[in-house]
Amino acid sequence: MTETTFGKAISTARKAKGWALKDLAERIPRDDGEPISPQYLNDIEHDRRSPSSDRLVQQFAEALEIDADWLYFLAGRFPEDIRGKKLSEKDVAQAMQAFRRGGSKKGKS
Repeated sequence: MTETTFGKAISTARKAKGWALKDLAERIPRDDGEPISPQYLNDIEHDRRSPSSDRLVQQFAEALEIDADWLYFLAGRFPEDIRGKKLSEKDVAQAMQAFRRGGSKKGKS
């Protein structure tokens, strides 16, 4: 089994919808309201670039109907609502330890 990356998840979901690169790119606006370019999307899908903002991660999730938390994880980011919490070093360490314990149960619900 190959490792799922942010780019592979985007590519797989886009192809499952039968969309060309241009179709998805048109659904993902930049901060200025213009859509991202198909070339930028191609770079993301081939893991040559990462999404430049939380907003882009969220837009990919919505357009492709993928869980946003999964995409944040694949992008190596924490969502704003998590980063905005006033967590101590101990709180973060405990959360990461709990996550590691839970993540070792591959294939179990």
